[in-house]
Amino acid sequence: MDEKKTSYRKYAEEFKLEALELLKSSGKSAGQIERDLGITPGLLVKWRDRYQVIAQGEKQAHLEASDFEAAKREIKRLQRRLAEVEEEREILKKTINIFSRKSE
Repeated sequence: MDEKKTSYRKYAEEFKLEALELLKSSGKSAGQIERDLGITPGLLVKWRDRYQVIAQGEKQAHLEASDFEAAKREIKRLQRRLAEVEEEREILKKTINIFSRKSE
């Protein structure tokens, strides 16, 4: 079988930063900016939700994950850790059962 892999285009952080600045300052709609830049419809809104623009004085602005995205990553990490701990607990319960059996 011939499986086709979907290739996603990657955009540089500078491009994303400029696109988000355009959205913020131009007064144009996200859809219009996406058409002007030739990017996938809806992508600019995803970037807006996913990133926050950080500008510190003279330094060049950069992108960081939004608080919401950071919280989602932390929740996923905690869910993985919880699953590990639950598995360890089940193993310990079984071990206690094995060693606490009275020999007959």
